Amino acid sequence: MSSLAFSVLFVVFLAITVGVRFWLASRQIRHVLSHRSAVPADFAEKIPLSAHQRAADYTIAKTKFGMISLLVNAVVLIGFTLLGGLQWVSGLLFNQAGPGMTYQLGLLVAVAVISSLIDLPLEYYKQFVLEARFGFNKMTPRLFFVDLVKNTLIGAVIGLPLVWVVLSLMAKSGDHWWLYAWLVFSGFQLLMLVLYPTVIAPLFNKFTPLTDDTLRARIEGLMGRVGFASKGLFVMDGSKRSAHGNAYFSGFGAGKRIVFFDTLLARLAPQEIEAVLAHELGHFKLKHIVKRIVVMFAISLAFLALLGYLKQQVWFYTGLGVNPLLAADLSNNDAMALILFMLTLPIFTFLLSPLASITSRKHEFEADAFAAKYTDANDLVAALVKLYEDNASTLTPDPLYSAFYDSHPSATARINHLMAAHA
Repeated sequence: MSSLAFSVLFVVFLAITVGVRFWLASRQIRHVLSHRSAVPADFAEKIPLSAHQRAADYTIAKTKFGMISLLVNAVVLIGFTLLGGLQWVSGLLFNQAGPGMTYQLGLLVAVAVISSLIDLPLEYYKQFVLEARFGFNKMTPRLFFVDLVKNTLIGAVIGLPLVWVVLSLMAKSGDHWWLYAWLVFSGFQLLMLVLYPTVIAPLFNKFTPLTDDTLRARIEGLMGRVGFASKGLFVMDGSKRSAHGNAYFSGFGAGKRIVFFDTLLARLAPQEIEAVLAHELGHFKLKHIVKRIVVMFAISLAFLALLGYLKQQVWFYTGLGVNPLLAADLSNNDAMALILFMLTLPIFTFLLSPLASITSRKHEFEADAFAAKYTDANDLVAALVKLYEDNASTLTPDPLYSAFYDSHPSATARINHLMAAHA
């Protein structure tokens, strides 16, 4: 393939991605707005009109913000690639450090820092303007920046050694480096499943044992019925950042932990909490988590193999506005290959997004059916209605937008499915 042909292909896919996402977002805004004036009949007795309209306004605001973010990201991508941004940054670093690992790690760090600085105003606006407008933000500016520093330090401590290993494999392991890199990546992902709940998550939130004996007994009874062993039941102080509520389990093997947001416990009745947890346990018992990990590993292997091919093709670099001969040979541009691949992969795979959404929605239906088997389906319906209302989730998403993006079924489809199964 020629450099010009790849440049044209990149621009075409970028235009398709941006165009389709804008079209879907516009549909979502029009559809939600057109149904703002009345609560859907299935929820008319459960959710007040004011809450329905708040959810509509929140959805529209988030969608419009997403359109702005999309434009910014598209401009940044063009700036990094075809307009020569990466070439300029790479040239500066190469002139200072010369070929070698220092240059390559420096290039990755520089791109990450530049991208983060561009995203920072958007993240700040989202947290302190958009989320605050609808009463969800509980975070202070100080905590926002403390989190930023923590994330940066953790990313450096964990990410830099991992990247160093991958770059070393790319340079020294021959044509099959991508297989060895995949083994390292897979091992790292499994290690994070163990370390995140016990080492990383406590750096951001406080986790305290569940002290409500009645609720604990109810939950332990549920775990006994479904055959789930947990290392502990914990409450997380999610309210210090957001008013959104959730429950989840984390960890791997014997280290599995069940975690409830304090906001969830404050809102739901004990039997509703049990039903929500039964849904989450359904994902585990039905092996959804294992299936997702296997799919992730398979996809990452395929993508790394593709990168193994692309990193040797001069047109891959020049077609994206980069001169690969800054160093003596292509092996000194492994970091550049990684960056270009990570920047452009979402553009070329965007139209495959519905496949993941379809699978996820199927898993959600299955987990709901599991919960209805071990708890009262009416309790799960009541909990879902409260969560939709409290989280300002729209009850009337555009069907096409929802089919393309949403990892969960629409409220109407999900609750009707539950009630049909219960009947």
